[in-house]
Parts: sequence; structure tokens; C-alpha cells
Amino acid sequence: MNTIVATVVIALSVLLMLASLISAIRNRAMGMVLLVGFCLLEVAVLVQAGFVIAAVAGGEGEHVAKGTLYGYLGGAALIPPAGVFLALAERSRWGSGILVVAGFAIAVMTARLQQIWQGQ
Repeated sequence: MNTIVATVVIALSVLLMLASLISAIRNRAMGMVLLVGFCLLEVAVLVQAGFVIAAVAGGEGEHVAKGTLYGYLGGAALIPPAGVFLALAERSRWGSGILVVAGFAIAVMTARLQQIWQGQ
């Protein structure tokens, strides 16, 4: 697993989580900046998934529980689009609140992916 990509995913998700929190506190719906940010986050998560799948196909990570690893990869890939969809449906401060939870979930899931990759 590429730790640089994982670090970028975690940093971007925490940054988006904080921006969404500020937006929710200011009583604003999701704006274009958050939409573009979560699109970039989705791209970063998919790049991370590609690196992990390539590493497993290349013979790395024999000690890794493959089902759990792929479950976390798939779940992490679904969270940003689902969060954006729900935030677009809820055009109030709670839409931004949904994105706070989505950003937090991606950060935690990526950290857990690193633990799974290390065999913990």
C-alpha cells in the first residue's frame, strides 16, 4: 500500500471535513468548492484502490485479509459520491453536516486500511 497516497487521502478528507463543518456552522448548504473537493477526494480514493489492487496482484500483502481489505476499499469508494448525493438532496446546513461525516469516515477508513495492510 502506498503510504503517500494514503496520507494525501487522509489529509484531503480531514481538510474537507473541516471546510464542511465551517459551512454547516455558518448555516450554508454545500457549495461548489466542497463539490469539487469531494470529487478530488473520490479520485484520490480510486487511485489508492488501484495501488492496493495492483500490489495484491503483484504478490504483496500475503498476510492481509483480502475480504476485509476489499470491503474497506469498496466502502471508501462509495462514501464520497453518496455523501455528495445526499448533500445535494438536502439543501440546508444539514447537507454540509452529511459531508462532515463523510470526510471523517474516509479518514478513519483509510487509517484502518493502513492497519489492515500492515497485518494488525
